[in-house]
Amino acid sequence: MQYLVEMKLSSGSRSRSPQEGLVFIERYVLPTLELCNTLQNEKKIIAGGPVLGSVQLALIIQAGSEQELDNIVESLPIWPMMETTVTPLTSFNGREQAIKPRLERLKSLTQVVA
Repeated sequence: MQYLVEMKLSSGSRSRSPQEGLVFIERYVLPTLELCNTLQNEKKIIAGGPVLGSVQLALIIQAGSEQELDNIVESLPIWPMMETTVTPLTSFNGREQAIKPRLERLKSLTQVVA
């Protein structure tokens, strides 16, 4: 299954001094980017990347279960400092199959009314 994972730096995690900024980049940002590259090579991250102009990631992650997704997201060094939103995605074909019965119901209702 695919998931849209959006991670944005929480307001309480902002660096206040140059030293904090240095630590943040060395301990969290660069290791996270390196791991994301690895996950992309492993086809776990199938699309997305850093969002321009902010400390934010938008990723499409391929995971076989919610537990696998949790493991991937929580493995990112920057994760504890981020506000994370996860949206499960369906396929276009899956949505089409889900809508067809509704379409048939609506057609039958309009034929009764006409």
